[in-house]
Amino acid sequence: MTRGLRFAAVAALAVLPAAGRQGSQEASDDILIRGARIHTLVEGEAPIESGSILIRDGRIVDIGDVEAPPGASVVDGSGLDVYPGIMDSVSQLGLTEIGSVSATVDTTELGEMNPHLRAATAIHPSSEHLPVARANGITHAVVAPGRLGGFGGGGSGISGQASIVHLDGWTVEEMDIRASAGMVLAWPSPRTRSSGFGGGRRPPRPFEEAKEEYDREIRELGEVLDAAGRYAEAAEAGAVSRDVRLESLGPVIRGETPLLVIAQGAREIRDAVAFSDARGLRMILLGGAESWKVKELLAEQGIPVILGPTQRLPREEDLPYDRPFTLPGELHEAGVTVAFATFGSSNSRLLPYEAGHAVGYGMPREEAVRAITTIPAQLFGLGDDFGTIEEGKVANLIVVNGDPLEIRTEVRHVFVNGAEVSLDNRHLRLYETYRSRPRPEGH
Repeated sequence: MTRGLRFAAVAALAVLPAAGRQGSQEASDDILIRGARIHTLVEGEAPIESGSILIRDGRIVDIGDVEAPPGASVVDGSGLDVYPGIMDSVSQLGLTEIGSVSATVDTTELGEMNPHLRAATAIHPSSEHLPVARANGITHAVVAPGRLGGFGGGGSGISGQASIVHLDGWTVEEMDIRASAGMVLAWPSPRTRSSGFGGGRRPPRPFEEAKEEYDREIRELGEVLDAAGRYAEAAEAGAVSRDVRLESLGPVIRGETPLLVIAQGAREIRDAVAFSDARGLRMILLGGAESWKVKELLAEQGIPVILGPTQRLPREEDLPYDRPFTLPGELHEAGVTVAFATFGSSNSRLLPYEAGHAVGYGMPREEAVRAITTIPAQLFGLGDDFGTIEEGKVANLIVVNGDPLEIRTEVRHVFVNGAEVSLDNRHLRLYETYRSRPRPEGH
């Protein structure tokens, strides 16, 4: 991503160093969270009403009736609840700062096929969006390249590889969890209308013409994957010079890395499922605005869905106003695995409330909590280290004074990779600044 250096230079002037480990406890020190209600989220396991968690070297080493070792830092959890850290399943945290300033946006690259690009190479650790999200319990996230505005959409092709990072660290290397976590593919759609010069609308073209273009784009995508398969065989035999683009697709065609398919319409979702099934690809659907129309197919094929924000209007004006609200519960009831994501950066902090909104429209509360903690970790192969509170797992934890899906709940402590991190952020600083401003007499 060629604009990374420009972005870093501009953003370095625009942000404060508080985005890093300011005020963090060293991860190698023992930390005890004492006397809290612990929601382990282990299936079939009830919350521990009053227990303690011992953290050492970045991991949970003991849970339950635990005494503080000598020299340990103790966090009083009396009357508080502990949950696994929240994971934003698809975001652009660190890739964009100010949307209207192009030098601070590094989400896309030239060309339609860029499987060799990794989001991690463009993440800016000092982004002001990271501490804002972190202060509301987001401890780690999938950062995906591409045009994800409007929770996915705008163009087609392979955007590159998504990366999973902790939301704390001075460098990307400190933040890294998995540099290559999935290949992002924006599935094409039949386009009967397009913008003309100056943003005006061109006359609509016949559907047959749009469908022909749509089929051609899918055919070209298949040719790229077929070429990657032939390249892998030739490379194994040592009979080909290195091609980074085709080499990057190897883990996808072998089923080692998921294909993250952005698709909204029912037609596109069906075609993407058939395409992936024919090639043995491990598909995860992103967006899925009309996934309710094909929920039986998704359940039958075992295709998980990472939904965009629920607090929005429906895509079509003749749909019920509450269609986005009821979609998560409807998919869950049909047997589809559901996770939530924000598909953005500045609104990543709102992820708990997107899940909470779905609870009022049919999504079981326990499943909504799991959809932003346990399920994302499992989808991306991180279940052994994240998503539940168990001995041996990475200590990404949040300590709150209530239900994390409720907007009234306060986040009191956040632990990222075993270290307690500062909750200071730009929103808080602006709030404190303007709250204390002088007021004119009589006001």
